[in-house]
Amino acid sequence: MSNEDITLTAGDAEVTLGPDNGGRVKGLRVGGTELLRQGERFGCFPMVPWCGRIRDGRFRDGATTHHMPLNAPPHAIHGTARDGAWRTARVTADEAVLTYDLVEPWPYPGRITQVVGLTPDSLTLTMSVETYESSFPAQIGWHPWFNRTLGESAVQLGFAPAWQEERGEDHLPTGKRIDPLPGPWDDCFGMPGGVDVTLTWPGVLELTVTSPEEWVVVYDEQEAAVCVEPQTGPPNGLNTLPRLVTPLEPLEATTTWRWSRP
Repeated sequence: MSNEDITLTAGDAEVTLGPDNGGRVKGLRVGGTELLRQGERFGCFPMVPWCGRIRDGRFRDGATTHHMPLNAPPHAIHGTARDGAWRTARVTADEAVLTYDLVEPWPYPGRITQVVGLTPDSLTLTMSVETYESSFPAQIGWHPWFNRTLGESAVQLGFAPAWQEERGEDHLPTGKRIDPLPGPWDDCFGMPGGVDVTLTWPGVLELTVTSPEEWVVVYDEQEAAVCVEPQTGPPNGLNTLPRLVTPLEPLEATTTWRWSRP
């Protein structure tokens, strides 16, 4: 199928997907209001086959050390799939399936499938990483850029994490868990019962980001947008908390954004 932009609709909700631009959600409009920051690098992109930073771009798989390009020196950041063109496998009025085959610089063959499903009051993103050959460590996550303001209303974040990963000077977790600190954040938090973060634009809209996964990075240091990123492990997780993809066991994850208006 064509890799042209895809538009899904349900009720007064509309989603635009850009298969050619890293399989990202380019826009989410509810009642005509755009919730995501616009631009080539923004929207909401998939972080796969890893999330956040890999220290020095290096990760080990058994006795082998692999080197990823340092696209956020001195680290590698956010995976390789956001830089590639995805294939459109199936589209209906309110659902799309996109696929991406892993290529160099990632050292292992594999296929990523992302399913995007829209209802009048929710968007669900589901991703899997499969291999039919060598097993390898991987992570799955999403990196949405939500507009900080909608109209005149500035967003308020609400969440109750069990811990915060202490962040070192290199922006990576030190391995120590601390009590959550006040923002602004570029930090990873643990939510063992599942990710559950509410963004409220008072008087305009409330949106809740949920996921069965227990890790979320919150980034609100930019003026234009805030990011709430559910993921299957912490930054540098290919080294510290690897999740193995095998021919018998893919890695799968999902997140749902649900919204309501006053």
